[in-house]
Amino acid sequence: PSRYPFEPPKIRFLTPIYHPNIDSAGRICLDVLKLPPKGAWRPSLNICTLLSSIQLLMAEPNPDDPLMADISSEYKHNRQLFLLRAREWTERHAGQ
Repeated sequence: PSRYPFEPPKIRFLTPIYHPNIDSAGRICLDVLKLPPKGAWRPSLNICTLLSSIQLLMAEPNPDDPLMADISSEYKHNRQLFLLRAREWTERHAGQ
């Protein structure tokens, strides 16, 4: 945004991702992408830090703060099915 770094950058995924913290529009539920008091954005954060935070979220979803409640429930209660569907989405949407 025009007020960066005083506002967090707008980041979203264009490729569909099967993840509890990423919705169908590609929006990411991550505290460092929001301004306080609900978020943890600080002007001292940089793009490298943001990308590292997103990478960590991808590897370790936060099912207690989901954008996709059904995927979050699946992640919590049926991890094998979640992993199978995530793999299917990856092959369908990000495969060659």
